[in-house]
Amino acid sequence: MQLILILLVIAGGMGLSVEAGLLGPLGQQVGDLWATFSIFGVGAALTFLLMLFFSPRNSPSFFAQPGWQLLGGILGPVYVVILTIATPAIGIAMTMIGILAGQVFKSLIIDHYGLLGAPHRRIDTKRIIALVFIIAALILVAQG
Repeated sequence: MQLILILLVIAGGMGLSVEAGLLGPLGQQVGDLWATFSIFGVGAALTFLLMLFFSPRNSPSFFAQPGWQLLGGILGPVYVVILTIATPAIGIAMTMIGILAGQVFKSLIIDHYGLLGAPHRRIDTKRIIALVFIIAALILVAQG
């Protein structure tokens, strides 16, 4: 099961690269914020349809959840605007490696301290080495 989940998140990462490739030109044609809005509009419509057909009808109320859990609603558009602006300027590879470096760095901190309800996983040497390799990739791509 873990292998399937790993392959699934790799596919999701590939999808983000495609999204960045689509957002750059779209942002240049219609504006960065309109491009972001259109991506979220299409995503919201698709999610709504998926909810209609696949979501359990007796799930807890959306409004009963802690407010801090809704921060993703703010972070998502910020992320997409950053993709839209950065991708045409620095390229998809540089953008994605930079995003990955930030994700891994912050993820190590969240895991280490068990923040946001995540299980506690200590930062160890292997995790630090992985981050160093990602930063090295960022430097190498920037120089290439």
